Amino acid sequence: MQCPFCRIDDDRVVDSRVIGSGREIRRRRKCLRCQKRFTTYERIEAAPRMVVKKSGRREIFSRGKILAGLEKACKKRGISDEKLEDVIERIEIELFEEYEGDIETRVVGEKVSECLLEIDHVAYVRFASVYCGYSNVEDFRSAVDGLAAKGNGCGGEPKTESALEECCEASRSGRRLSSTAGMAGCGRRLAVSLEK
Repeated sequence: MQCPFCRIDDDRVVDSRVIGSGREIRRRRKCLRCQKRFTTYERIEAAPRMVVKKSGRREIFSRGKILAGLEKACKKRGISDEKLEDVIERIEIELFEEYEGDIETRVVGEKVSECLLEIDHVAYVRFASVYCGYSNVEDFRSAVDGLAAKGNGCGGEPKTESALEECCEASRSGRRLSSTAGMAGCGRRLAVSLEK
């Protein structure tokens, strides 16, 4: 492995550790020329999955893009980088197990929203606001009202439709979500946290 400091290919592995759920290895290396240390990661590389954008454009699935979205949604929410890496790994595993070829961005967005709904309600609404293109306070209120409609706390009845898709549809159509909307049950706690 070429040293990132002196660009010489003469190093030795000082430490190797399995990280995450065993699908990645972190190696600490020491350059034998300049004596500096650096870290490399090894990850299983499956056949790449293509993500199909709303415009029809295709691009290779990127963990980095999901991480960037999660970091923006979770900014100042006290969620560790390790937790975000776990979320990305979970999403990646699910997508690679469920899809052989192309994956719609809608599916990736739904997976991210499901994970955020489990770990932080405010981060979930932040993500939904960008993903669905909320343009005013009423869009946010519709999303929160829809979540509050269930009012039975997280882990309520199974949803029949993606909470994120329902919020997006309400935002696009300019309507408020009704109490019968098929939203995930995160209700009152989310509404209260957003009103503070």
